[in-house]
Amino acid sequence: MGTRWLSRLLRQFSLAALATALSAAGAIGIARAEPGVVRIATTAFTENGKAAIGGVAYRVQQEGWLAAQLQQRGATLEWLPVSGDTGATMNEAFASKRIDFAAYGDLPSVILNAGGVRTQVVVPFGRGADVFLLVAPGSQARSIRDLKGKRISVHRGRPWELGLRHLIEDSGLKVSDFTLVNMDIKPGAAALATGRVDALFVLGGDALEDRGAGRIIWSSKGKPERKMRAELWGRQEFTQSNPALTQLVVTAWLRAQHWAAQETNRDAFLLDATRAGVPERVVRRAYDDPQLAWKERFSPSYDGLVYRHYREVLAFAHQQKLVRKQLKVEELLEPRFVDAGLRELGLTDFWKQEKQ
Repeated sequence: MGTRWLSRLLRQFSLAALATALSAAGAIGIARAEPGVVRIATTAFTENGKAAIGGVAYRVQQEGWLAAQLQQRGATLEWLPVSGDTGATMNEAFASKRIDFAAYGDLPSVILNAGGVRTQVVVPFGRGADVFLLVAPGSQARSIRDLKGKRISVHRGRPWELGLRHLIEDSGLKVSDFTLVNMDIKPGAAALATGRVDALFVLGGDALEDRGAGRIIWSSKGKPERKMRAELWGRQEFTQSNPALTQLVVTAWLRAQHWAAQETNRDAFLLDATRAGVPERVVRRAYDDPQLAWKERFSPSYDGLVYRHYREVLAFAHQQKLVRKQLKVEELLEPRFVDAGLRELGLTDFWKQEKQ
């Protein structure tokens, strides 16, 4: 009786142990299984009645390398074109885990991270985008000092708001010297045309001036420390759990940025930019900055310029009470994927790096 009882107990223990082992193995398998889809959001415009993407993301899409690489691993690539209030839309998509990566601006991303949804820059994009201060064509103003006591339209909380505050401080003035009117670009341009505001601080100033909607009295061209930045951001939970898929996305971006950086592809890149309905003369003017080498516009380097910029963005967001939690710049920047991608592509010395 004792022997049979012991035998039965050992058999039950063995079955329980086997069930536990199989359960653990299944859990590990589920944890290690790669997702079947990789979703990337990027800013969009309307082309032939449909949402379309541009810039480096368009090159990634057209080349097809990333989609093919993901397909080999059993995953599909999905694009989420976003227009309108891109920052809020992408932040909500990250928060609900509907996207894994997004190409968009710095300030909305900082606000998202301070709110507890963690993302990181996985590919920096060049030396930034230019911002502009415009007045009405008939205005006598020649600098921001001439606008003291006046109304300036700027979309609050968007990445270029920091550029305006930099300009004010650089000019020895204070924000309180002006009335800042919170409007997006289109209504802001309309307000400038009707005289409801005296100036407009925006992206895309070249296009507005070309249309006669305003006159540029200041721009960040030739001023790398005063440009707005937009990067490729990755949801930290995804990038940490799926480093191989993340590396493919980053490498695809590096391939596209390297393609755009080559002088032989300059005209093709600029022509792609006209798909948004911007005349070629305006596109060429927008990219005209003699102080910035063409290939450096597409640098993915995590160098001093990038670190200084994000320290300023973090400080600004905290100072303006846009965020409560003070973050460190190292929490936002994740260079390991770019480092690996540049080594893989043989591009470690292709772009310059400024010291921190």
